[in-house]
Amino acid sequence: MTKPMIRIHDTSTDEVIDREMTNEEYAAFQADQELVAAEKKKAEKVEADKAALLTKLGITPDEAKLLLQ
Repeated sequence: MTKPMIRIHDTSTDEVIDREMTNEEYAAFQADQELVAAEKKKAEKVEADKAALLTKLGITPDEAKLLLQ
């Protein structure tokens, strides 16, 4: 499996270097991707829980906002 590429652009010389990630960079990249996926899953669960609560209470999101003012 090939690793993602990294582009380095030296603006002082306008030189562009494309290279494959090192093992360390790739491990950090994978860890970041897992963190992003976990945060997205958590946010989706929070939204689903909010929607379920609103349904259980029988109110709309706008009505809930009025209650919190």
